[in-house]
Amino acid sequence: MNSINRQGNFLGAIPQVTRVILILNVILFIVDLATRYIVREFLALYSFNTGAFQPYQLVSHMFLHGSFGHIFFNMFGLYMFGKILESVLGSKRFFLLYFLSGLGAALLQLLIYQLQGSPAIMIGASGAIFGILAAFAMMFPNVELMIIFLPIPIKAKYIVPIYAVLELFFGIANFSKDNIAHFAHLGGAVVGFILIKIWKRNQFRIM
Repeated sequence: MNSINRQGNFLGAIPQVTRVILILNVILFIVDLATRYIVREFLALYSFNTGAFQPYQLVSHMFLHGSFGHIFFNMFGLYMFGKILESVLGSKRFFLLYFLSGLGAALLQLLIYQLQGSPAIMIGASGAIFGILAAFAMMFPNVELMIIFLPIPIKAKYIVPIYAVLELFFGIANFSKDNIAHFAHLGGAVVGFILIKIWKRNQFRIM
């Protein structure tokens, strides 16, 4: 009876790590709105040249989002790909995949900000989500996915390179009105790609 109820429960059907990350993101988004964005003043990731950088921000910024659309698309990606990857990789490896991708994304973007000499503040889980997307494409390269605004199915192994080229282009172009951390997306995807390559090479070893 308990197993039937669990299967019928939306959150209960989501693997543990994916579920906890989803819940924490939603809670902090609501708290941030309720406190008129005071939360993000402490938990956002500040570039080194702002003088406000703190090491804990490398993790805390991944749980904040700037708008409903921002959190919706990130959490939708986490739900769609995270629950599959966690079921295949196991909770421990998925945890590492998510947070190492997020850390790699943050560090690359911080390096870019430092080279540009432009102070900036960053929030969002997009880097970690791009790591998950890259990992999914490595694990399931021939699965066909739909991209928003493009109503034709594209295999996962083609979507990641397309996104990577676009992120690199927009990151280099650095449009004045563009407030997206494009290199963070690239950093997350690279980390996700590397981790899956390592794990696939060692797939017959004890986890």
